[in-house]
Amino acid sequence: MQIASLSELKRELSTYSQEDLIKTCLRLAKHKKEVKELLHYLCFEAQDQDSYINLVKEELEEGFKELPYMSFYHGKGRLRKIRREMNKYIKFAGEKQTEAEIRIYFCQQMLEAGMDLPRSSVLLNLYRGQIKAIEKAIDKLHPDLQFDYEGDYEELISAVDLG
Repeated sequence: MQIASLSELKRELSTYSQEDLIKTCLRLAKHKKEVKELLHYLCFEAQDQDSYINLVKEELEEGFKELPYMSFYHGKGRLRKIRREMNKYIKFAGEKQTEAEIRIYFCQQMLEAGMDLPRSSVLLNLYRGQIKAIEKAIDKLHPDLQFDYEGDYEELISAVDLG
């Protein structure tokens, strides 16, 4: 079976009535949790990015609260899970400013959690990856916004010897 392109799907969906579109969206949401989460974001949270960012930060904070009580091995796994969730929320938003702010917060939480990044190559590589992603996101922002995030970015770089 050959999958239709996005333009073909768009053309086909434009012929649907509003009722048929609603049925199609609900049917999609029933099949995959991530689609349902995206639909929730688009319907209820996309209009207010600031409150969405705060909600994501609260979820990240909850995840980081559990880390000190875990073994080093389980802590690394939990950190990867937090990162996967964060990446999903960033993908939903689709905005570089939201991405930069959330990734900066994630790195700040890593540092505040007291993780010994230089001791663990896994944690250090995870941190480096986030730093690179922050840099890419900041580079795509308007120059005024770039200036706003540069200070936080520089603090994150200087906090850990990225060698």
